[in-house]
Amino acid sequence: MKRVLVATVMGAYDHGRTLDVALLQALGVRGAEVEVLLCDKAVPCCQMIKMGRSAPEALARGDAIPYCEKCVSTGRKAYEPLGRPLRWMSQSITAAEKVEAREIAASVPLADIRSFRKDGFTVGEHAFAGALRYFARGDLDGEPQGEAVLRRYLEAGLLSIFSLRRLLSENRFDVIVVNHGIYIPQGMIAEVARSLGVRVVTYNPAYRKHCFIFSHAESYHFTMLSEPTDSWRGLDLTDRIRRDTDQYLASRRTGANDWIWFHDQPREDIAPVLREIGADPARPFVTLLTSVVWDAQLHYRDNAFPSLIDWLVETVEYWGRRTGDLQLVIRVHPAEVRGMVPSRQRAVDELMKRVPVLPPNVFVIGPDNQASTYALSENSNAVIVYNTKTGIEVSAMGVPVIVAGEAWVRGKGFTEDATDRAGYFAILDRLPRPSGLTPAERDLAYRYAYHFFFRRMIPLPFIEQVEAARFAIRIDGPGDLAPGRWPGLDVICDGILEGAPFIYPAESLAEPFGPAPQPAGASA
Repeated sequence: MKRVLVATVMGAYDHGRTLDVALLQALGVRGAEVEVLLCDKAVPCCQMIKMGRSAPEALARGDAIPYCEKCVSTGRKAYEPLGRPLRWMSQSITAAEKVEAREIAASVPLADIRSFRKDGFTVGEHAFAGALRYFARGDLDGEPQGEAVLRRYLEAGLLSIFSLRRLLSENRFDVIVVNHGIYIPQGMIAEVARSLGVRVVTYNPAYRKHCFIFSHAESYHFTMLSEPTDSWRGLDLTDRIRRDTDQYLASRRTGANDWIWFHDQPREDIAPVLREIGADPARPFVTLLTSVVWDAQLHYRDNAFPSLIDWLVETVEYWGRRTGDLQLVIRVHPAEVRGMVPSRQRAVDELMKRVPVLPPNVFVIGPDNQASTYALSENSNAVIVYNTKTGIEVSAMGVPVIVAGEAWVRGKGFTEDATDRAGYFAILDRLPRPSGLTPAERDLAYRYAYHFFFRRMIPLPFIEQVEAARFAIRIDGPGDLAPGRWPGLDVICDGILEGAPFIYPAESLAEPFGPAPQPAGASA
């Protein structure tokens, strides 16, 4: 019998809690011995803490966080009725370890925190990413409480290590399931488990409604980069795969089939948009797609620049040295203003600090502009990305994509990938491109787009979005989660219990999105 620890940790994370409740029941039906791990205010801060929930001054002082009470009570209410063993993080932390975590967090030199490791665990990196998420910034410059808050996240990361190390040393689990797999405390949970030989499964909500992305060992931030290409390169590009891919990509423009979208009524006619920002629609242009500055700032080996801002600034400066009529249009990510955590550090603001006057051939479409990023991209000579996932869709359109960061299209065979500055600027020197992707490159892009959107995004049709940030399970009872009822759930459970690949065989099913009808039962 497999022993599984579902490390929900954050009871108030509705998306994750809803899925975890379903997994606990589904794994139990399949004979697994399943337990759940929650945080009971064991750490002073985590991914759930935002500035609106705890002011920087209060967090820096170590004040109690009112939101933690909600998180604990919500988790207790959701999991106790299931009858599964419930573990709390504080049960595995000693008083001496609390003192040690506080002393270490206070003593590490500020300049060394991001690279700080405890017993080999990259706790400083996850703490830094957590602090950036809290401030919704790409750096802590100018934040009066930035250092103090960062040290609180470091303390939280150390406590997470102490808790999980003791829990896993004293109890045998075959596998741990944890959402995200980065930030605090999930990043530490995953690292400690791997160090002790416990298999790790991570997941994130996907774009498509009712869908999730699961990965083995690490967060999908890493596994989607390292996934073997032979898992999708051999796909037979049938008429159905092309049709399904085209239909879904078309729906991405409005988000009709997605949980996550940014424009309900995008402007598809790009010429007026270009004229409004001062660009000339009659002249060729390259589009640069930014990402949210603070998002998932972890270390990636192949980035050509140390940060998104450095890449943006140096690209604009390069364009200022170019001759000819090739324009650069910067499309700022709409999530800066429309995302779940609106950015407090805007890409263009940072650009203007270092380049106060833009070159005459560089233009900006702001994050609140309703211009369709897809329409803009398909009219471009090429598209430059750092880490946005939009490169997947743009490539499938046949538009050349240049990768400067950790975008998931890197290394797939249909993009131009830079690993250093010299290589990046050498690629730009070859612009404009004489044509779009070759037929062979576009076929590869199609295969990968289908693989990503239909096979890596695993459908669970019984999980519904009730409100903007509230989800529900629509089943008749635990028996409705038994093997054979939901193909996507079978893939997920086989991956958790047996280590099978988290690849949904959409191409071999009559309905690639999963069973269309949903049970009429009440929420679980």
